[in-house]
Amino acid sequence: MERFEIALPGGYRLHDLLAFHGRDAESVAEEVKPDRLRKGVLLDGVPVVLDIALGADRAACAVLADGDPAAHAAVAPLAREAALNILGLRIDPQPFLDFAAGDALLGELSRRQPGLRIVQSATVFEALTWAIIGQQINLPFAIALRRTFILRAGRRHSGGLWCYPDAASAAGLDPDELLTRKFSRAKAETLLRFSALVASGELNLEPGPGNDIEDIGKALLAVKGIGPWTVNYGLLRGYGYADCSLHGDVAIRAALQALLGEEAKPDMARTEAILKRYAPHRTMAAAHLWASLHPRGDDGQS
Repeated sequence: MERFEIALPGGYRLHDLLAFHGRDAESVAEEVKPDRLRKGVLLDGVPVVLDIALGADRAACAVLADGDPAAHAAVAPLAREAALNILGLRIDPQPFLDFAAGDALLGELSRRQPGLRIVQSATVFEALTWAIIGQQINLPFAIALRRTFILRAGRRHSGGLWCYPDAASAAGLDPDELLTRKFSRAKAETLLRFSALVASGELNLEPGPGNDIEDIGKALLAVKGIGPWTVNYGLLRGYGYADCSLHGDVAIRAALQALLGEEAKPDMARTEAILKRYAPHRTMAAAHLWASLHPRGDDGQS
């Protein structure tokens, strides 16, 4: 069993982490407690539970992998990357706070929550499939569909938790397994089309020379059924990309409406123009706008 520790920065907002990963009260792939998070995920085809004990200044992580021990060495670095995602440690919030300090619209808002971070999905594939599942429906229904997807395409770990699917396991689904469980045909077909492209290697989600984040975004947009909101949300939750424009997000537009004191939400074009002022920190701008709708401490991140 692999073990490692990750230092947590000063002012780390543990409640944001627990709120995001505890969205599903009936969760089958996450177990959330005040001082511990257990997350099931398929990493390189291996069922893994990341058991993360949360302290005041560090997270102690144990990697519980099923199957052939010979495969566990390859899983260890993937587990470390997944833990960084889960803990929301990809984007340092300070550059945005400095950038927005004197801003008339977001300056005061950002000062209220200086430790706010973007919590991510464990893997890029999880983030993008969650974006596909959640597009154009309300959050409770999206959470229920996500649970169905995990149970149909994931694998159960020996410890009891289900592991979030990887591309290969999802690509093997029969569409009817989703259509008979409240998935629309369009959503099911997009989800399985995307999974098949990733599983075959035709769609490369690994950043590198000749395949930067912008290239990945363009490739995603070329997939039938995937639009700009899904791409930006997926890049945000999957890669911790710092400059995602969420101008198509209804909650972002509602937050801007409240801040501007207007009677209607700004349209997408105006929202895009407003958010462009905060480039290259638009992801953190979105985080603070989401949080403004939930002043009691829940960051509101969907």
